[in-house]
Amino acid sequence: MTNTMKIVIPMAGWGTRMRPHTWSKPKPLVSVAGKTSLEHLLDMFKTLPDPENTEYIFILGPYLGEMQIPPFIQKHYPDLKARFVVQHEMKGQSHALSLAREYLQGPMIMCFSDTLMETDFSFLAKEESDGVAWVMPVDDPRRFGVAEEGADGWVTRFIEKPQSVDNNLVVVGCYYFKSAEQVLAAIDIQMERGVMLKNEYFMTDAISIMIESGAKIRTNSISTWLDTGTIDATLETNRILLERGADNSSAAAANNATVKIEPPVYIHPTAKVEAAVIGPHVSIGANCYVNSAVISDSIIEEGTEIIRTALTHSLIGRNCRVEGQANKEEVSSLNIGDNSSVISS
Repeated sequence: MTNTMKIVIPMAGWGTRMRPHTWSKPKPLVSVAGKTSLEHLLDMFKTLPDPENTEYIFILGPYLGEMQIPPFIQKHYPDLKARFVVQHEMKGQSHALSLAREYLQGPMIMCFSDTLMETDFSFLAKEESDGVAWVMPVDDPRRFGVAEEGADGWVTRFIEKPQSVDNNLVVVGCYYFKSAEQVLAAIDIQMERGVMLKNEYFMTDAISIMIESGAKIRTNSISTWLDTGTIDATLETNRILLERGADNSSAAAANNATVKIEPPVYIHPTAKVEAAVIGPHVSIGANCYVNSAVISDSIIEEGTEIIRTALTHSLIGRNCRVEGQANKEEVSSLNIGDNSSVISS
């Protein structure tokens, strides 16, 4: 593979299912298992055949996205070859890709920002098909899109939100295309035809048009697909990532006799935790302060204080303060955004 691989990451949506956190930051900057979901996503691409010959194109939303994502990339990934495009109108995935037209030539990957999966991209060095769609079998595919395969193994079409559960090969939101120009030509046809669902242009429809024109698209099955698109899904992803290597409970427990840790947990080295029970499945960010608290199954983002409180199944944003009564034993489940306070009197 000699051409520069282009990685397109659309992240311009409003993130309404992640409110209130997305009032103050774009969804990819919400933390999970010690990192932002964007960092976990970029980690996925370390297995590309030629990672040094890769360019990233981020499709950003207006205001929060365009204000916060570029400086985040520049700070944490100063050597990343990155371009930024703003999608001012939320017209869907295909529309987002079309906005990056001037940067797209040759091979490309499109991956949605809330899709985390376990896969090895190294096979792309010898990939001969026109495109690959990553899929995973699920019990009930009806709220997703599915790939329909012919007897020869090639994809014949994609179906958004199928009525039947007979075909359970759900498209997880990551695609490889040998030719970005071929995809863009299909998107042009899609828009000319007005092929939309709920006023949005979906990539599955553009790829179906590619297939009509003779493109050979295949699927690549995976067994792990993690989602950070909702509060519950993000907490579930936090649990899985902690169980699969993000845990640092041994280091966190060292020299801290007042804290009981029930692994797996991630506690940032700059966080201060005293007289607390932490875990299982808890992530605590940088510069947090936790005292006299019992926390399980939760994400606590950086700069937050948790005092005299019992929490479970909670997502607490940055620079918050949660304080309970001295003798209060009630366990709370909270979802609060950045710079908020919940104080019991």
